[in-house]
Amino acid sequence: MTHQLILKKPLAFFDLETTGINIAKDRIIDICIMKAMPGGEVVSKTQRVHPGMPIPLESSMIHGIYDDDVKDAPPFKSVARTLSQFLEGCDLAGFNCNRFDVPLLVEEFLRANVDFDVKNRRLVDAQRIFHLMEPRNLSAAYKFYCDKELIGAHGAEADTLASLEVLNAQVQRYHGRVARTDGGQDVVFENDIDMLHSLTANTNVDLAGRMVLNDKGEEVFNFGKHKGMSVMEVLKKEPSFYDWMLKGEFPLDTKRRLTEIRLRMFSHVNGKR
Repeated sequence: MTHQLILKKPLAFFDLETTGINIAKDRIIDICIMKAMPGGEVVSKTQRVHPGMPIPLESSMIHGIYDDDVKDAPPFKSVARTLSQFLEGCDLAGFNCNRFDVPLLVEEFLRANVDFDVKNRRLVDAQRIFHLMEPRNLSAAYKFYCDKELIGAHGAEADTLASLEVLNAQVQRYHGRVARTDGGQDVVFENDIDMLHSLTANTNVDLAGRMVLNDKGEEVFNFGKHKGMSVMEVLKKEPSFYDWMLKGEFPLDTKRRLTEIRLRMFSHVNGKR
């Protein structure tokens, strides 16, 4: 394989498969590096890694790597120096690498006590370029799906009509194809409102997203010092937090949903008496 990039130093494209998406806690289980050299050559290296922890099933279902696949693989610490040497003198590149792959890779090197600093490396994220060069707005969607220019953009009537035409075109284009929800579930794209809702709905409890549903379907706070904590548990242990939110500059919908949860909590407690 060759490339046409104009380079003064090697540019190492890499991608990680991991146990999850928590940069501080999750671990690498597979890494592939394709080093684009200034002369046009591409040198590749792939390394399977034992993460030192079980691979969650939901992660395995995404990348197809299970515990049995890594049982004989070396831990990252034993290959860290070799990988660091392979990346020596390289700038780094990937897709969404700046937000996830680079930070997680650096964490793994730090845990292995291998000095791997990115301060003097250029970082190139192809996803960022994609988003910059291919706008993700209604006008771009209208052009892509309907092959029309959106005349009168940001006018309510023009935007509403364009939205209808875009969804109609999406249903026709993607019918029968498999789509993956944010929750990792595969659904068949159909001309069906229930399916479209399940594909595009979020896990917000209130419209502003101050409270969301966790993996267990429990309401948890999505901001501040109680982020990730059960709404009911916080209200039980810190009743004043409810008053603080009701007096604060939160949307009325958020206050309404919070009150509903609080009333349900009291109803549950009284029902046990």
